[in-house]
Amino acid sequence: MRYRFHATALLVLGLLAGAAQARTDTGVTHQFFHVRLGATAVPQPTSGRLLLFAIDARTAVAAAKAASDGKSDVVGEVDANPFRATETSVAAREISDWTPGQAVDIDADQMVFPAAFSRLPPGDYLLQAVLDVNHDYNYHGRSGGDLLSKVVAVHLPATSPVTLDLVETVPARQPWQFPRRAMSEQSMRHLAEARAHAQPIDFNSAGLGAFWGRPITMRGWVLTPPGYENNKQRYPTVYVTHGYGGDATVLTGNVAMVYASMAERQMPPMIWVFLDESSPTGTHEFADSVNNGPWGQALTAELIPHLESRYRMDGTANGRFLNGHSSGGWATLWLQTRYPKIFGGTWSTSPDPSDFHDFTGVDLYSPNANVYRRADGSAFPLVRDHAKVLGTFEQFARMERVLGPYGGQLASFEWVFSPRGADGRPMPMFDRTSGAVDPAVVAYWRDHYDIAWRLQHEWPQLKPDLDGKIHLVVGTADTFYLDGAAHRLKAVLDGLHAKADFRFLPDRTHFDLYAVGKDRQGLLKQFSWEMYALARPDSKLKPMTTANAGDGKHARSP
Repeated sequence: MRYRFHATALLVLGLLAGAAQARTDTGVTHQFFHVRLGATAVPQPTSGRLLLFAIDARTAVAAAKAASDGKSDVVGEVDANPFRATETSVAAREISDWTPGQAVDIDADQMVFPAAFSRLPPGDYLLQAVLDVNHDYNYHGRSGGDLLSKVVAVHLPATSPVTLDLVETVPARQPWQFPRRAMSEQSMRHLAEARAHAQPIDFNSAGLGAFWGRPITMRGWVLTPPGYENNKQRYPTVYVTHGYGGDATVLTGNVAMVYASMAERQMPPMIWVFLDESSPTGTHEFADSVNNGPWGQALTAELIPHLESRYRMDGTANGRFLNGHSSGGWATLWLQTRYPKIFGGTWSTSPDPSDFHDFTGVDLYSPNANVYRRADGSAFPLVRDHAKVLGTFEQFARMERVLGPYGGQLASFEWVFSPRGADGRPMPMFDRTSGAVDPAVVAYWRDHYDIAWRLQHEWPQLKPDLDGKIHLVVGTADTFYLDGAAHRLKAVLDGLHAKADFRFLPDRTHFDLYAVGKDRQGLLKQFSWEMYALARPDSKLKPMTTANAGDGKHARSP
């Protein structure tokens, strides 16, 4: 999911105002806070988007205790959470050439979500300031080089100046450093081998470079199977891409898991290519776009031939497969339908909307469509935990607008799908203030990126190369309501009498879809054997099993 911001609401404030509060012409008291750039945090002037977060102290302490099983009440950070959209307030201001030691004011009533700080209920709060130096907060959150203040306890409304000092620098993420709790024993056993079999992709695309007028690098990892170096055989290849928020750095966790699963015969021997689809605008999803550039062409006509010239890959459609989840699910579904002669099948899970009649619940084609409100005035939900609504479409859009002009989930859709506007940026699909949908923009979306619409109108030409190659799995309780569009896509293919594999897993969400028993990646292992059976129909190779899937014990024969 994605969203495109506009710079029209950026704040233009002076330097240190010298007062904690100021009164406007309307008589509304604004709440100002001082933020100082620590001289030890950065040695030279810097720029970025200054963010100030505030949360009710009791709420934050209760969450810290719950997260630590009651062992600690220390709140290490204050941050926005789209799954609890109104719990934390955030204010923003753009900063240029900020000199170390200098203080600036941020008006916490100007560019703010969900409401002005001056309107917060009186009480004790925890505050933290962040300088987003790369303007990628919407996508990565706090990332390498960002500057942080300590968490500060204050009483609001403040009656005296409150100052926060930016004194810490966020370290850059390292690709092979994982939180121990995030790795299974099986993955840790084979980590050194996985690193030896994983080679980084660092490929300059001529097509993307021509589009942008500067070098553009395609990134990711190529993972070869155990024993690759000891034989001359060719292998089926799986192209995988991540969901929203991922990049090449975080892909290494999946690299380690897949290698360990192949080493213990829970997955067949194949080459896996883990593709980075992140960009400054969100996820480009390997779509050919007038805004992001020809990523699909770059992958299929440049990168894949380059990789096949270097590694012993099958090099035929029957040996090339796709897998992706969420935004990666849409990307792989798009690639399979756009380039059906290149790939032998996609296993796409919980894909972003493939039929824009159900865009996370909104029919973009309906007259007077509005992504914020239904015809009866009720809010369109966007996030749920089974039957409980966690956030609305409007809340997501307004939060992203404050966090920054690039990389948000809703903005990213427009960077992929929209026509380019007169200002050189994607045309917004909907008005950020009212939620009203622009039907002209939606018509462009339909003609270029509505997968169901394209299949319905071009099936006679696509059928010979695409029939039987679509595999889609989604939970009936998908967190972002993505099962709705999947049902519509299935209905279209059923109406065409197409061969397709749709699986709707009862009560599964966006985040537990891959679990089979205790194995959090059991579904991927099933997919791998389904792919291998297509590539090697005469193979007698079968999966090893475990006494208790996912318990970390060594695999054994049945």
